[in-house]
Amino acid sequence: MTTFTPPALDTLTLEMRDDGVAVLTLNRPDRANSQTVAMFTEYETAGYALRDSGARALVIRGAGEKAFCAGFDLAEIEVITRMGVREFLAFQELAAGGFTALRNLPFPVVAAVHGPAAGGGMSLALAADIRLAAPTAKFACSFVKVGLSAGELGTSWNLSRLVGPGRAAEIAFTGRTVGADEAERIGLVHRVVPSETLFDEVFALATAIAANSPAGVRMSKRALQSNQEVGSYAAALELENRGQALMTRGADMPEALAAFRGRRPPHVTGR
Repeated sequence: MTTFTPPALDTLTLEMRDDGVAVLTLNRPDRANSQTVAMFTEYETAGYALRDSGARALVIRGAGEKAFCAGFDLAEIEVITRMGVREFLAFQELAAGGFTALRNLPFPVVAAVHGPAAGGGMSLALAADIRLAAPTAKFACSFVKVGLSAGELGTSWNLSRLVGPGRAAEIAFTGRTVGADEAERIGLVHRVVPSETLFDEVFALATAIAANSPAGVRMSKRALQSNQEVGSYAAALELENRGQALMTRGADMPEALAAFRGRRPPHVTGR
């Protein structure tokens, strides 16, 4: 594992476990981990630091027992409402850039959601590849409740692809709260697990991912993300074929095959 020195952060914490799983924690538990202007900047800082960190998976979670993330901190709302149009657009692009830096990491991102995931907090959860939730989880696409658009931080793209355009429209237009059980039923989260075992199960999942070929997982994520945006089945196959051709020339495939045949853990490096 490459030695990783996390960047200095105020609203987030970033750490690397020995198993290759990185952990990004929203660290404002006294404010339900609500987002601030500084936090949006730090998302991007963390995302770029993680790209070459040697991590094989990332877990995103909220500190404390109250919430994953309650959205933007209303105590800072005047900071953005006083901005001129150009200044606000620059902030909006910065905020979206932070989410993009996390979403586009070359390894899987797993969100552990407990309590409210509202507004930008829901957007952050949707930017992950996989979401596990406690029964207390509540997803609120609440932008319209405060006079904003649900076209925020990738929400309109990610939500419609997870639950379908019709359900996404109903959730976005009403701004209603989606509880954990409904979220699992409609595909917004992958699994609801007991609150007391949420983090254990999330880390078990991330560790299972990290044990696989880093190159294989990386190419799988690239194919899954890219093929949401290509225009045809033929284009999707072309992308898959090129990726698989690269994989057969790497060091991970022969080692993984030998380990499978020998019934032992593989020693894969991502090369």
